[in-house]
Amino acid sequence: MPNDEDALNPEETLKEARKLWQKYLALTKELLKFSDQRDSELFVELVDQRGQLVDKIKSLPKNNYRESEECQALIKQIIPMDNQIIYRARSWLNKSRRQNNTVRSYDLVGSQELRGTIFNRKY
Repeated sequence: MPNDEDALNPEETLKEARKLWQKYLALTKELLKFSDQRDSELFVELVDQRGQLVDKIKSLPKNNYRESEECQALIKQIIPMDNQIIYRARSWLNKSRRQNNTVRSYDLVGSQELRGTIFNRKY
């Protein structure tokens, strides 16, 4: 826990909040870029980095940067990108589930044919 000497003054807090929100916007843009690609590891890493930024923003001393016009303008840019990222992630997840189900259905068909062949040979 920081002591009083380590605490940011209100002006420094606002600067730090501004910097973190700018980084959040930049990471959101990167996430949107990579949400179309198949590199899920990089995508997950970017999500983790963005989560760490959220934690840093929340840990800042009380300030009113989030209510400022500057931050509201950033949020207006971020929200549509977030919605696209969520939509693409859901689409990717649904596609992945369909592919897994298709693979499983072939596995079941193959094992049933094998069992049927063995059964038919015995009788």
